[in-house]
Amino acid sequence: MAGARERLAVGLCWSAGSGWLATHSTTPSLFSPSHGHMPPHARTTASHPARPRAWAPDHQRRIWASAVPASQKGSWASFLKSIAAFSGDLSSLTAPPFILSPISLTEFPAYWCERPELFAAIADAKNEEDRSIAVLRWFISTLKGQYTSRNEKLGSEKKPLNPVLGELFYGYWPDIKGRGQTNLVVEQVSHHPPITAYWIENASKGITLQGHNAQKTSFSGGSIIVKQIGHAVLTVNLPEGKKEQFLITLPRLRIDGLWYGSPYVELSETSYIQSSTGWLSTIEYKGKGYFSGKSHQFKAVLTPPGSNNAKHTYEGLWHEKSKDSRGAPFTDVTGPKEEVTVASVEQQNEWESRRLWQHVARGIREGDFEVASREKSKIENDQRQRRRDEVAAGTKWELKHFDYIDSDPLYEELGRLFKAVPPTEDAYVYKQNGPTLPSA
Repeated sequence: MAGARERLAVGLCWSAGSGWLATHSTTPSLFSPSHGHMPPHARTTASHPARPRAWAPDHQRRIWASAVPASQKGSWASFLKSIAAFSGDLSSLTAPPFILSPISLTEFPAYWCERPELFAAIADAKNEEDRSIAVLRWFISTLKGQYTSRNEKLGSEKKPLNPVLGELFYGYWPDIKGRGQTNLVVEQVSHHPPITAYWIENASKGITLQGHNAQKTSFSGGSIIVKQIGHAVLTVNLPEGKKEQFLITLPRLRIDGLWYGSPYVELSETSYIQSSTGWLSTIEYKGKGYFSGKSHQFKAVLTPPGSNNAKHTYEGLWHEKSKDSRGAPFTDVTGPKEEVTVASVEQQNEWESRRLWQHVARGIREGDFEVASREKSKIENDQRQRRRDEVAAGTKWELKHFDYIDSDPLYEELGRLFKAVPPTEDAYVYKQNGPTLPSA
């Protein structure tokens, strides 16, 4: 099966903390005494110094031994030893096939809207403060779908298929009970590095989300660290003809559970939602510490324009429930989500994800990794030939739905309000030329 293994692109860096990724932000922790309680597992003391985990202890090895398929234990053990001892670019290492996903990365933007009623509800808020609360509630409610739903469906976090340049994904959520139909357009705008651009729109509510996402990965302390590159801008067109915009930054990820053979995602550090009206949501993420604590914790504070004092505070588990500071429910994602509606494979064109990867996905789902590898190689070889042909002809690939700009003026403007890092960022602007999607 060695030929059926998938490359797992990771680099190398170092961070410390008691099972946590060290933060480089100068912002005081929301879990620090100045913002409330600090969980014991979030503290580093002289008696319990931060320590990296270069290799799993014996009890962890016994646990992962039961999670890894018998046929894959040898390759998984070799993989773990390789990344633990590696001192260079880890992109040359290969991951065993049982951690591969049958889903392309171009499908991931659909996770933004698997609770479309919360997306639509943003437009129904009556004032700036209520809209900022509604945006925060919707955002927190997207995190489970984006970062833990594959654990529930596939048994553990899986490495998604790396999209080809020009790959497309279209879908929609139908109008139910007057919430309006929400449409999705996704395009893979870069292959090296992988960058995915997306546009989500509920036209009847006058609300859109435009953004792009890329990743830089590294290995540290027994975990894969994923720095998400990119941002999203949510726009609400108000009835009086004005518009309100929200800059959304992305949390950093830590993929744990490698020693167990059952990877899962934990969020870390801080992300922000900055409104053009001045309201700012600051969201800090904490996971399970080395000795104690709960996974998937967050604490968010919402501050009004021109103030550093929290007007609203929310805490809880982003994959389950959260409450405000008075104990009133804020988010609850324990109920069913609504997956995006997509045309059948037979109705899709050759560039759409599920048609493009159908044979690879079938091989992965059926455990036939030789077929998956062979079909994947066909796609990759075809793409390499396209790039060679473009070089020979002196042409380059033209994006279908998005235009690239090297600096997003809105990111710079709103990012300045909370001292965003980096201070500038590029963007992909939707051309308003997506397909006409069915309406229920």
